[in-house]
Amino acid sequence: MPDFIYNHKVFYNPVEFAAHFLGGSWKMPILWRLNKATLRYSELKKALPHITHKMLSAQLKELEGHGFIARKVYPVVPPKVEYSITDKGRETIPVIEVFREYGLKMMKENGIDTAADQRKK
Repeated sequence: MPDFIYNHKVFYNPVEFAAHFLGGSWKMPILWRLNKATLRYSELKKALPHITHKMLSAQLKELEGHGFIARKVYPVVPPKVEYSITDKGRETIPVIEVFREYGLKMMKENGIDTAADQRKK
């Protein structure tokens, strides 16, 4: 496959292109949680305790900008904002499931207890 440019960045293959949108430590976990329910910012932060506020805010903006999630602001005081997964975001769930299952397999192969992960599912 030939190189291609998207938004002033050179990509060398479709895997790299997809990783540009879904890569990193937090985008897939955010999408995974939003696939199960519409959540407010504080609920997402609680569900992802190791993410910083700055990182969560940035990742939500990127996911929204790429059309994977929707942000709904309610005109109330204090402000109420909810995040939900879009149809485009739902298309990523089978990909995330494959990554998750492969990650669990690798954990087992390396002697890492996956029982805690299974309880969170």
